[in-house]
Amino acid sequence: MERPDAATPAEFWESLHQQIAASPWELSVNAVLAAAVGDLPPGAALDLGCGQGADSLWLAQRGWQVTAVDIAEAALQRLRERAADERLSDRIRTERHDLADSLPSGSWDLVSAHYLQSLFEFPRARILRDLGGQVNPGGMLLIVDHGSVAPWSWNKGATIPTPDETLAGLDLDLASWQVLYCEARDRTATGPGGQTAEVTDNVIALRRTA
Repeated sequence: MERPDAATPAEFWESLHQQIAASPWELSVNAVLAAAVGDLPPGAALDLGCGQGADSLWLAQRGWQVTAVDIAEAALQRLRERAADERLSDRIRTERHDLADSLPSGSWDLVSAHYLQSLFEFPRARILRDLGGQVNPGGMLLIVDHGSVAPWSWNKGATIPTPDETLAGLDLDLASWQVLYCEARDRTATGPGGQTAEVTDNVIALRRTA
């Protein structure tokens, strides 16, 4: 897939999601989310950087009320279309945010941030810390990052923090959180051209205790 030539994050992601919407790339729920959340009772979920909504749709199918957030209107429009097709529009609300400038408001039983990483300057730790403050007691903050660079990535040569480094950088009050896991996991990924490779995900799951 061609890397968009864009001057701003909004232009970049808008162009990228227009490409994805026009491609045959099949989108499916992230496996870490399905494993981590599958046994939880449904509640209010926040899907950060939701893209075209595979995770949001999966959650809604299981009874969650989902607020799906992305910077790209093309992604949100595609999610709304898919939710309507699956008769899930009453369980999914979309909000467009550049998270560097504005955050969704609410209280959540799940905040999910899968690959909330950017080629642009991005106050990611501050965003996750602030939204972690909106998690209800007993709720989960789930963070999945790219822990390695795939062969088709545009970000070759990037320095990638370890899961422990990422958790420390969030500067959360760990007296108010239970660390369920903070680890690197290997998986087989499929790229936009159908190619596959072994990659690493950094996975952090926290439960709010107070």
